[in-house]
This record gives sequence, C-alpha cells and structure tokens, in this order.
Amino acid sequence: MRLTALFTIPRVLRHGDAIGADLPPDEAVVLDAPDPSLRAALSAAAAGDHAPAAELLAATREHAQWERRDACVSRLARASLHHQGWLDSWLEESPEDPDAVLVKADQYVCQAWQIRTGARARHVEHDRFQAFHAVLRDAVPVISAAAELNPGDPVPWRVALAQARGIQAPREVFDTYLAEANDRDPHHEGCQVQALQYLCEKWYGSHEEMFAFAERVADEAPPGSTLHALPLQAVVEYLISDDEGPGADPYTARAEAAVTRAQALSDCYAPGDREAAGFRNHLAMVLWSMNRFDEALTAFRSIGVHATTFPWTYLGDARGEFLEARSDTRVELAMKVPFFGPSPKPPAGDAPVWEQEQAPRSVAIAATGPTEVAQAALICGHSLRTAPAGSGHTYVEIVPDPVRGRRAALLPEDPLTSAADNFTTGEDWPALVLHRTPERSGFVLLHRGKKVASHTWETAAPAADHAEATATAAALARTYGLPDPRPLAHVLRAAGDPARHQAELLTALGLPPLPPGYGGAQEVLAALPGARVLARRGFLAGMRDTMTAKDGVHPEAPAPAEPHPVRWWVLRVLGLLLFTTSAVYAWWTPDIGWFRSTVSSVLALYFAAGLRRAVLRRPVSSSPPPATS
Repeated sequence: MRLTALFTIPRVLRHGDAIGADLPPDEAVVLDAPDPSLRAALSAAAAGDHAPAAELLAATREHAQWERRDACVSRLARASLHHQGWLDSWLEESPEDPDAVLVKADQYVCQAWQIRTGARARHVEHDRFQAFHAVLRDAVPVISAAAELNPGDPVPWRVALAQARGIQAPREVFDTYLAEANDRDPHHEGCQVQALQYLCEKWYGSHEEMFAFAERVADEAPPGSTLHALPLQAVVEYLISDDEGPGADPYTARAEAAVTRAQALSDCYAPGDREAAGFRNHLAMVLWSMNRFDEALTAFRSIGVHATTFPWTYLGDARGEFLEARSDTRVELAMKVPFFGPSPKPPAGDAPVWEQEQAPRSVAIAATGPTEVAQAALICGHSLRTAPAGSGHTYVEIVPDPVRGRRAALLPEDPLTSAADNFTTGEDWPALVLHRTPERSGFVLLHRGKKVASHTWETAAPAADHAEATATAAALARTYGLPDPRPLAHVLRAAGDPARHQAELLTALGLPPLPPGYGGAQEVLAALPGARVLARRGFLAGMRDTMTAKDGVHPEAPAPAEPHPVRWWVLRVLGLLLFTTSAVYAWWTPDIGWFRSTVSSVLALYFAAGLRRAVLRRPVSSSPPPATS
C-alpha cells in the first residue's frame, strides 16, 4: 500500500458512506432486468408455457417494434438453452410461426457462443471450436427460414451477422448481410452493434475502421437514438484491446468526443430508464477507466439498478465487476474530500426510481424468541423491530435510523445481514435472512456469526448447478436438523418464479411463513402482534446493557439524553479554545517537548469530540418503541 493511500483511509471512513448514498444497494442491482411483460414470458417459459412469449413477440412483429423485438428474442433464446421444452412444443404446434422460428435461429447462435465461451481464440480448445462451427452451420437454414417468414424484419439479419462473424465469413458476405439489414431498418441498433463487432481489430477489421463505422452510423442516426452512443462501444473495444504503442494515443480525441456525445444523449433520458441502460453502462465503464470519477458517479446514478452484461463481462463476472467499479468510484471520491470538510450530499431531486421499484425487501427469521434476539442484538449497530413468528421463532427487520451509526457505516452494505451476523455470534440458534426484489429472491443463513449458506433465484436464470445446490441443501439440513436434504436441493434448483421458490424453501425447512406484506412495503412487522423496537445503542452503551439486562426481559430503549446546561457549553468551548491554542503553540515552539505537545492535542480533540456529539445528538429510531407490556 502506498503511503499516500494510508493517509487517505480516515477520509474514506468519514465520507465514504455519504458519497453515492443515493445509489441503490447491491442487492437491488440486477443484470439485464426485463420489463414486466418480458418477465412474465420468461417465467411462463421456465414453467413450460410458450403462450405469453408467443403473444409478446406477435405484438412486436405486428407493430414493427424491432428494437424491443430484438431484445425479447435474445432473452427468450438464452432462456431456451436452459428450459427447452416450451420452444420445442411451440414449434411442434406452429412450425411456420415466424416468431418461434426466429427464437430457434437465435438459440443456435447463443448455443454456439456458449460452447465457444468468450475467451480469446488462442485460449479456446480445438474441440470447442469444431463444435462451435458445427452449431453455426446448422443455424443457416433456420436463419434463412426466419428471414423468409417475415421479410420486413431486421432481427433475423442481426442473427445472421452474429453467425457470419462466428464462421469467419468473408467481407462480401458481411457486406451483403449488413445491406439487407439496412434495407429493413438502417437505424436498428442490434444490427449495427454486430457490424461493429465484425469490424473491430480482434475480429476482422481495425481500430480505424471500427471508429469510422461507429462515427458514421452515429452521425446518420435520428435525434435521441441510442446509436449516438455507438462510438462509445468502439471506445470500450479499443480499451480492452490493450494496444499501448509508443508515443501519444492516436484515439484519445475520438474517445473524448464519444464520451461527450454519450453524456449528452444520457441527459435526454430519465434516470433509471431501461432503454438507456445499455449505453449508460458503457459510459460508466469508460469514465471509470479514465479515472473521471465524478462523472462516473453521475453515470452510475443514471443507471440505477439496471446493470447490463456488456461491457462488464469483458472484465469478469458482469454483476460483480459493475458493483466493484461502483464501489471503487465512491472510494476514490471519498479520498479527495478533506477529512474535516462536509461530506458531499446527493443532488436534489425526486426519490430515485429504484426506491419505488427495485429496493430490496428484507426480513430475517431467527430460531429463538424475540427476547433472546433483543438481548443478543444490543451492540449490532442498527435499530431493529422484532415480532413473534409462531412458536420459538422471531421475525426481524431493520428500522431505518435518521442518522446512520458510525459502526453501521463500516459494516457490509446490507444492514440486516450485518446485524444478523452480529447478533448470532456466540448463540446456538441460526438466523435466515431473506431478500427480495422484483427480479431476484434469495437468502443468507448465519449461524454463530458466520455465513453458512446463501442462494439466489432469478427470473430468467438457469437452474443452479447440481453440486452447488446439493452442498447448500446439506448445509441447511445440518443447521436445522433435517434428516433428508434432497427436498431442499429440489427447491434450490427450481427456476422461473423466485418469490414462490423462496416461500417453498421456508416450508421445506419447517420455518414460519413469510410475514404478510413482505415484498411490498419496506417495514412489514409493525402491525404484527407483539412487535417491539430495539433502538440502536452506542458500543459502550450496548455493552453496558448487555451485562445488566435480566434474562427473559426485553431491553428497554435507552433513556433520552438530558440537554446540557449553558454552563456545560461555556466550559467546553473555553476548554477547546485553550487546549487548541496550547497545542498550536507547543508544536510551533521547539523548546517544548513532544510529550506536552501531544497531551495538549489529545485534550483539544477530546473537547472537540464532546461538543460534536452534543451537536449531532438526535433520536435514534424512526419509530418510537411501544410501551412496556
């Protein structure tokens, strides 16, 4: 670690929690989140029903919604790789349906790239290449059939361009396919992106040809079209190529122009807009890689919860890389804020869209009574609400505090998981923390302060790996004393309806059902009989209450602090002035030793901290605790 970085750690600890405080939490971020109608089609497909997908694609075809049609076909084709029965039954029922045939054509291409993987050619095994090309050759008649069944549709030509790139088709074939696509829709983004991929240096073109193509397409695009950000995709391809020659970078000016153009386009869309998510993710990645962190944070704000597979998959796990880059941006900005300066505040405006749509709903189920949970959670750093959950179990949720505790700011981003990590430490009973968003449902099992198991279901994700699901099921069975983990493994490998699978897991574990309203409002336990609030305490106060609380008694809320008299304020202010002046004089005068200088400095800091605590003292809970029963 560099010495300069060591000196900036206090700044990160002080300001890191405030910078980007309006960004959605990690649990709310979903890759390529579908809209409600596509989500319904994907869920139904996972259950073997092709009717919603057929209805959705028929509407896009009838209304010539080519961009939406392309996005839906791509998602359905990828889903069919993991749940194939619905597409096969659709084709058996309607072999000439242009929508079903188009999904089948795209399925071939998706399957081929899945076999090949996204690695560079030199890292792909020979057998994989043979299988890759074989599947792409099999796709040719299906792609032709899709183009013939719906002659005005540009989407089959997007599939054809992807297939041509994979089979190393000559430039004449590529030019023909691109001309066919442009005849149907010269501004279809999917076709232009595939053409850019063909022309980039890692495939069959060059950096110069790629930038020239992207800039020409952007210049010809209509106002507001996402194609104005196509040069930004060229910048990403250039950045990942690792071509660092001697001298000045010849593409710096073009990259800057592409970023400026994309930022102007982003301003035309509302924050959190799904349509803009693709180019905004490219914008965030480019700004982050250029160390333009202020602008990158703005881009991450505009993205909200809508992370996309590309371009983050170039760096590794797409969702993980997105979250890491976002966190790194916050840290870099916090390092630049003076320690004693005010923490930056989010821009004024309406509540972010993610708060209304995608904010995670969380509740924990502890395998003990409410009193035991409350006594164990006195130093967890959060305000909690507990409610009895049947016999021998407790529901737990976070009660938002007006001012976040300093210890909570240093804990993991999800407050309920960090609280459960704390209050299960040293206890024999486990806690299952449940999370839910419209796209994802999952859990984290904590026992004795350690994460024992975790799992996530996603709407369009494939079934979990068998070995991974078996290991997770075995851990759950051991913790809850179940003799047979196989029913648990079956639930973990289910796909298509995350909320239902989460509820099924609780039934299989023999735990109480989810509380009424879970998944809707942020706080759902207040209306349950016996609900109580455990107010957040400072560390020393929590330790004191832990040692003095009687067994079987719910700890009461800490008494409100009495206001300080005027004399207290006058003496503290005078003490601060006196010892601050003494410290400055002691360090400035060489005749005074280091010991007295240090003592004066410590006393000055002591009085400053006491005054700061008095000024910032506020109520600790947004909900007052109920009266003692």
